Amino acid sequence: MSTYTWNASDYAQHSAAQQTWARELLQKLALQGHETVLDIGCGDGKVTAEIATHLTTGAIAGIDSSAAMIDLAQQHYARTEPPLITFQVADAQALPAEFRDRFTTVFSNAVLHWVPDHLAVLQGIKRSLQPGGKVLLQMGGKGCGAEIFAIAQRLIQTPPWAAYFTDFQFPYHFHAPADYLPWLEAAGLRPLRVELLAKDMTHPDAAGLAGWIRTTWLPFLHHIPPAQQETWIDAVVSHYLSEHPPSADGQTHVPMTRLEVEAGKD
Repeated sequence: MSTYTWNASDYAQHSAAQQTWARELLQKLALQGHETVLDIGCGDGKVTAEIATHLTTGAIAGIDSSAAMIDLAQQHYARTEPPLITFQVADAQALPAEFRDRFTTVFSNAVLHWVPDHLAVLQGIKRSLQPGGKVLLQMGGKGCGAEIFAIAQRLIQTPPWAAYFTDFQFPYHFHAPADYLPWLEAAGLRPLRVELLAKDMTHPDAAGLAGWIRTTWLPFLHHIPPAQQETWIDAVVSHYLSEHPPSADGQTHVPMTRLEVEAGKD
């Protein structure tokens, strides 16, 4: 799994949609307060901290592959009194050995479409869960952001951008339920619900849409010289909004598809 240099503070300002979806997902966890929770791909930690507000005697651990994200999370949200909140750098595909049988609940939001080897993730989750534990994951699913990614793909085939993308491969792993069910079974997890959900990602204006691209489209931006990145972002936004104009209130809308996975460990 490639590791990119995230601007954690900039991401924190442009991830409202991800936080909204996390809150919706959190309601489905129905936490009782005593759980030990693993948050895979915790990012800047704000969702981890929000989950902790539903715990009393429990604890939550957030992991992320980005050291910058973990540093920001530790600065703002780490807690040494119940409910305990801890953070550490870790790869979702190789969960730490000390996690074995540690958690009652594993949660992940808007992260796992970055990960190539989902079977390895699920096998690590199985090892980390206590018997009777539950899993709730949401990630980009098949067809996610198809319209805006199609514009980006067309743009990188035109001058001057094509010269920077000669070895480019689409970086995200958007799967369907038919992909995921065999992985759950192979990992020894019991599938409860695996489905695609349509979502409308909104931003207050074109600048908000540009901020989302700037802070999360790192695999694209990694190929472009820093001095030209804003020009490329502006081109993506301009082309997208010419085909998908903002609503009457000025908000931009990007149709997204989420894959939601609920499972258990017997």
